[in-house]
Amino acid sequence: MTATPTPEHKRRVRYRGTHPRRFAEKYKEHNPAQYAVDVQKVIESGKTPAGMHRPICVKEILEILAPQPGETAVDVTLGYGGHALEIVRAVLPGGRLYGLDVDPIELPKTEARLHAAGIPPEALMVRRTNFAGLPQLLASEGVAGADIILADLGLSSMQIDNPERGFSFKIAGPLDLRMNPQRGRSAAALLATLDEAKLIQLLEENADEPHARNIAKAISHAQSHKPITTTTALAGAVRSAFSSSYGPRAKEAIDTSVRRTFQALRMAVNDEMGALDAFLRNLPACLKPGGRVAILTFHSGEDRRVKKAFQTGEQAGVYARIAREVIRPGPEETRSNPRSAAAKLRWAIRA
Repeated sequence: MTATPTPEHKRRVRYRGTHPRRFAEKYKEHNPAQYAVDVQKVIESGKTPAGMHRPICVKEILEILAPQPGETAVDVTLGYGGHALEIVRAVLPGGRLYGLDVDPIELPKTEARLHAAGIPPEALMVRRTNFAGLPQLLASEGVAGADIILADLGLSSMQIDNPERGFSFKIAGPLDLRMNPQRGRSAAALLATLDEAKLIQLLEENADEPHARNIAKAISHAQSHKPITTTTALAGAVRSAFSSSYGPRAKEAIDTSVRRTFQALRMAVNDEMGALDAFLRNLPACLKPGGRVAILTFHSGEDRRVKKAFQTGEQAGVYARIAREVIRPGPEETRSNPRSAAAKLRWAIRA
């Protein structure tokens, strides 16, 4: 009789000091099912555990989209899958959800997570593609139109927290900022091609940055001495644009400008405005009559595009109803999840 081999014991990751510092060391937060108590403590403190993402305006989105059993839904920005999980549960039995995302690192994790949550394979179709190509994807899947479409244009917390992705100025890492690291050029490569005038334009258009000229000058100066290839180098260049006597709230205000600079570069690297314009242009043709769409934005430029597209569609008779006012997260949600504070939600119903 063959003896059953004893599983090899693996020691948990150790780190120096009383708390983990490096992203890879935060084992409690990387294993939410195993360390639910620890994760809950992080959430209750108003923070998002590393490697997780907390969906925003879930209640409001479910009320707007009103998913019903048997319907076809599309989440064009699958991310961590928080919204998708609630929607696909609501369209069962008989319904299905297509989950789209361009991130090759997070997408397999999300698919596994959703199936582990009990979503049957026939109800969930995950596809790695940009939402700008939604019409082509639906056509290839033989779907005439969706009952529900959701777009959450925000950056996922998993991407922000991982220093290797270069999305956060608070963590040292390569200046990458690509949603799909396998395609296109990094933010560092893009930055090397931009002169001061183009930097000003980028900061104004993609981030509404009031100090665009000073920041562009500081970045260009730093770049002329040494190529900016890391998150900390870019953050340092932006901070150098401000004097030490900037004001009593200098650190908070300067950090906001640093955050806007990263946002402007990220949007340019991933052509986010171009993808959004294509998505909004093709959106009505992707919805069935009576189909509902909800879009979460996190930047005034995105919100203006969504608002205008919905208004134009209503005037043309394409949409039967649209949101008259933007919907914002409530005070309780913004208090428990500060990353939700910038969110704006709009909706429309196909005629």
